[in-house]
Amino acid sequence: MKLKFKNIPTHIILILVSILSIFPFIWLLSTSLKGGGENIFAYPPTIIPKDFTLDNYVGVWHRVDLMRYFINSMIVAGATVVLNLILSSLAAYPLARMEFKGKKITFFAILATIMIPFQAIMLPVYLITLKLHLVDSYGDVFGFIGLVMPFAVSAFGIFLMRQAFLAIPREMEEAAIVDGCNVFQVFWKVLLPMVKPSLAVLAIFTFIGSWGEFLWPSIVLTKEAMYTLPVGVNNLQGMFSSNWRYIAAGSIISTIPIIIFFLCMQRYFISGENEGAVKG
Repeated sequence: MKLKFKNIPTHIILILVSILSIFPFIWLLSTSLKGGGENIFAYPPTIIPKDFTLDNYVGVWHRVDLMRYFINSMIVAGATVVLNLILSSLAAYPLARMEFKGKKITFFAILATIMIPFQAIMLPVYLITLKLHLVDSYGDVFGFIGLVMPFAVSAFGIFLMRQAFLAIPREMEEAAIVDGCNVFQVFWKVLLPMVKPSLAVLAIFTFIGSWGEFLWPSIVLTKEAMYTLPVGVNNLQGMFSSNWRYIAAGSIISTIPIIIFFLCMQRYFISGENEGAVKG
């Protein structure tokens, strides 16, 4: 009984932090459901709409081509996730299971890139993308490639997968080699299936980051037909006035795929995070 009462302050703090974290989303949802006759900037704010309506969702669906933006975002996010899973795993495997000269230096150099924000290297990356003709002005496919390639692999993904590979006993690898598997077969058929939880964690974080990316697509894309959801929803904001109800509705719609993707992958999430925490 004492132990239960001892945990009450911790639970209260966690509940308060959770409420503070989710409150902006609740306010956004509330704004998207308020009618035109209700002041969305009233103070104190009203969470439960007095003039409840779904017209904002219907209006934003007809005002911008959300389906086109949704398809574009799915293409970009899907390609980014697939490339991250493949390239991060391929890079992490030798760092975890092989011995070669400069291994530690290479690994620490990769980790050091985490400290460099993308905004600091955005200009040279854009110039490289422009020189390689990977912008939408050279075709739709090139525009998508230009969106995906700068985020096709990440230091976080390499680190996470390396830690997952380190947690696998070497006896598994040795047994596969004795059975006649080469290095790639050991990687593909033995080790990779055993790190599915870590792959799921990497997929979730990559998908969320790619789906919500606004800055890079807004720089690379010039054709409205190529816009992703964040850039398309931003079009609802005019130069002199903005319909915040439509913006809120569009933002809520854009978060639905992230929620669905997380719910589909959540059974791997906790175990995958624990694998990534293994000391290597």
